Amino acid sequence: MNVLAPLLTPQGRALLDAVRGTAPADELAVATRLRREHPADLVSAALGQARLRQRAVVKFGAEDAERMFFTPNGVEQSTRASVAGYRAERMKALGVTSVADLCCGIGGDAIALARAGIRVLAVDRDPATAEAARANADALGLSGLIEVRETDVTEVDTGGYDAVFVDPARRGGRGRIFDPEAYSPPLSWAVGAALAAPRAALKIAPGVPHEAIPAEAEAEWISDGGDVKEAVLWFGTEPGAVRATLLPGPRTLLGGGLPDPDVRPVGRYLYEPDGAVIRAHLVADVARELDGGLIDATIAYVTADALHPTPYATAYEITDRLPFNVKKLKALLRERGVGILTVKKRGSAVEPEELRRKVLPKPQGSETATVFLTRVAGAPTMLIGKPATA
Repeated sequence: MNVLAPLLTPQGRALLDAVRGTAPADELAVATRLRREHPADLVSAALGQARLRQRAVVKFGAEDAERMFFTPNGVEQSTRASVAGYRAERMKALGVTSVADLCCGIGGDAIALARAGIRVLAVDRDPATAEAARANADALGLSGLIEVRETDVTEVDTGGYDAVFVDPARRGGRGRIFDPEAYSPPLSWAVGAALAAPRAALKIAPGVPHEAIPAEAEAEWISDGGDVKEAVLWFGTEPGAVRATLLPGPRTLLGGGLPDPDVRPVGRYLYEPDGAVIRAHLVADVARELDGGLIDATIAYVTADALHPTPYATAYEITDRLPFNVKKLKALLRERGVGILTVKKRGSAVEPEELRRKVLPKPQGSETATVFLTRVAGAPTMLIGKPATA
């Protein structure tokens, strides 16, 4: 049953206005009151849509989310507006004026492209999803630039468009799909569609193996606020290029094909590269910028003796280095009067929350500290420090 269509009627839209911002604890009372004058299934649909809109605020912002229409999968799988906006601006800078958006979902990417002045054909085979995309284009005043088509993407002729954008479904009935050939449609089909277009962008999971990236593609990993959001394969740009892009900004690090950095003793500063830098295998580029090296050949922490501010890594000043030992760490935190402890790990099987409970069951003072559970030259090690300040 399509629960979205009734919400697009005048009665449905009025109900959506009535339930806007309803807190979970108040849903039963609100539903009971509204069902006296409205069909029960319509009230349930309106409350369900209100919940989806609240969840979507983190991706789309309150102003857009409160006007848009969502499906549960649409909220989960849609691109964050900041990331979609960045990608749309890059398309525009490449001279793209029209895009076939295949597997458009509820229209998040189509919206960003249209706001960049690009004409969009948005395609999805799921009726409810396509209807949500159409309703969103209308709700945001973009229907003049967005045509929504409900059909299988493999049947769409993209010949009349400057570029193709494909966002294959990466979730199935059992959760996240890791095999690119198990995407819907498979990555191989998406690559074929990309190669047939003047330009293209394929959104893929950030954990994609580098060896699965076609030689014709440029690979870009994107993070937003420090969280890795996606990888994009670009076609018609710079084949073989690898880059990490950090939002907001954007700030982009283009890989130089450097060999792995040398391992060196832990210096005064430890740098934690952004996740997009790590996924893009560009730690060596950051290490060169910092005149640093690795603390271990298998760990993506960079160490250096001097502080060099960079957008591509967070710097910490290291005050102590200890072999892994819970009792010694607990004693050190007590001695330093630590009240707030941040635990990070890379190359350690220890759970940060479990360690925090053991070493700091209650605050020992007002100081803050960060402990890194890692390996140094192969040995389990604790590095204690604090965020560096210039």
